[in-house]
Amino acid sequence: MDLPIIYYDETEWAKTHTGNKVNKKHAIAGTQNIVIAGKTIIEEGVSIRGDLATVKIGKHCVLKSRCVIRPCLKMFSKKPTMCNVIIGDYVFIDEDCVVNAAQIYAFVHLGARAVLGNGCVIRECSRVLPDTVIPADAIFPPFSTIGGSPARVIGTEPLCAENLMTEAMTMYYDNFVPQQRATTIA
Repeated sequence: MDLPIIYYDETEWAKTHTGNKVNKKHAIAGTQNIVIAGKTIIEEGVSIRGDLATVKIGKHCVLKSRCVIRPCLKMFSKKPTMCNVIIGDYVFIDEDCVVNAAQIYAFVHLGARAVLGNGCVIRECSRVLPDTVIPADAIFPPFSTIGGSPARVIGTEPLCAENLMTEAMTMYYDNFVPQQRATTIA
């Protein structure tokens, strides 16, 4: 599998000491409650609501343009409580997704415009197809292909899904490089 090289303008991006690449045009609130493991790419227009509860994002993840990551709301003893969001390693979240999930395990691919309902759980090595709407509190098993509105398991992912996602996410990060500036010879 070969992914194309993606060039970006260094002036529009910040790179952290752990290798995270974050577009400066984002809506990230509550940075003190957001933990990103490293080598994660957060593109333009992404909204992460760390001001509501803790958001943990694993290593080698990609959050494409205009994604929304926000903690879920649960009722405990008749009192509303915002719960943490945990996103595992090697997770790809495509454009315009809304994630209100409690947990997305490792090696998961969310297709474009997917909506994950309040408190749902997506287990490892699963794929959510584009335009899927997952209802609140739904739990999907590992190696599921999930699609529809409301979402249901419509197939299974191959046993090598972990290896495929690891390779794809590592290659995506390695191929996401700053644009070379033209040098002039005087």
